[in-house]
Amino acid sequence: MSDPPPHPHGHPHRPQMPIDQLLGELASRVDEIVLDRERLRALLDAVISIGSDLELAAILDRIVAAACTLVDARYGALGVLDDSGGLADFRTQGLSEAEIIALGDPPTGRGILGHIIDVPEPLRLEDLTAHPASIGFPPGHPPMRTFLGVPVKVGEKAWGNLYLTDKRGGQFTDDDKDIITALAAAAGVAIDNARLYGELADSQAERERLVVFRDRDRIGRDLHDLVIQRLFATGLQLQSIVHLVDAPDAADRINTAVDEIDGAISDLRAAIFSLHTGTEQLFSATVKGLAGVVRHQLGFMPRVRFEGPVDSAVPETVRIEVLAMLREALSNAARHARAGEVVVAMAVADRRLEVTVSDDGCGIPAMAPRRGLANLAARAEALGGKFAIGGVEPSGTRLHWSIPL
Repeated sequence: MSDPPPHPHGHPHRPQMPIDQLLGELASRVDEIVLDRERLRALLDAVISIGSDLELAAILDRIVAAACTLVDARYGALGVLDDSGGLADFRTQGLSEAEIIALGDPPTGRGILGHIIDVPEPLRLEDLTAHPASIGFPPGHPPMRTFLGVPVKVGEKAWGNLYLTDKRGGQFTDDDKDIITALAAAAGVAIDNARLYGELADSQAERERLVVFRDRDRIGRDLHDLVIQRLFATGLQLQSIVHLVDAPDAADRINTAVDEIDGAISDLRAAIFSLHTGTEQLFSATVKGLAGVVRHQLGFMPRVRFEGPVDSAVPETVRIEVLAMLREALSNAARHARAGEVVVAMAVADRRLEVTVSDDGCGIPAMAPRRGLANLAARAEALGGKFAIGGVEPSGTRLHWSIPL
């Protein structure tokens, strides 16, 4: 039976790693080594700990931590190989945050690390600095002498290597090598299962995205074909009878209703545009496209400018809310501001997104309804951000959002 898909709201019902696979691989290795009961139990606990998660990054960290505990090593690392024979990832245990920062870029697979990559066999050294492949340590690296390296294989392919240094109280032993070899075998199964689970999760997520996009297309078509066309027809009917009305006040009210219908049509078109915007499109391009939706109603194209990594640093959940805010702000400017210029500015810096919509129009009347502005503020607060309203000299309106990323 295959694992069920991931839970849509987190991991409450996430299936566990098939422990029987891990224990089966472990049993095949334990038959080859002799361990006392205490170390065997420690190895079993380590394997179960590794199998308690299905996220690859968490599994890698658990493997390194378990290896250090099993052989009482002060430092440990797991290097993940890339397609060219170097290191694509390097997870460490035992180094402080300050030491990691001081060392700078992670190793790329030279020296002793490169030797284990080229010769994927267990390697135990009393003094790693004396090995012919040793190239020394970079500045700021803590001193290390004793060394134990063991390859991690997924199937028959070398996937990475476990590196352990500085055994407390002496040298790494043959038993240490055997127990880490057994752990590496179980780790290979855990890694393979995590990768398979990740593929299944990605496939499920893609299917869910396709369903969402189909629903968006359907809703967009319904809004355009049913709602917009009916509103447009109603507006034409009102315009056709306004000359039949003698009372000036009644004629003004009809013209106001026609203007409101035009505004509603503009809002719906902006909403339809947002529905058809896929996550693959650059955020900056989406914002420019949304500004173009109100171009005809404004009589000009709003100016749009960006600063910082707007396309890469803004997550999808924030994008969706920001687009909704911009849609409402631009529609309000088009319907009420009577502006000659509208500017949308968006900047990312210091892990914050700053968005400003400003115009040179008539400003917001003191007695104007504040429901729309309250909605804009509520959206910002839901993201942990702030919303502010200001004026633009000598006239106009300035709306500003500041949202943490």
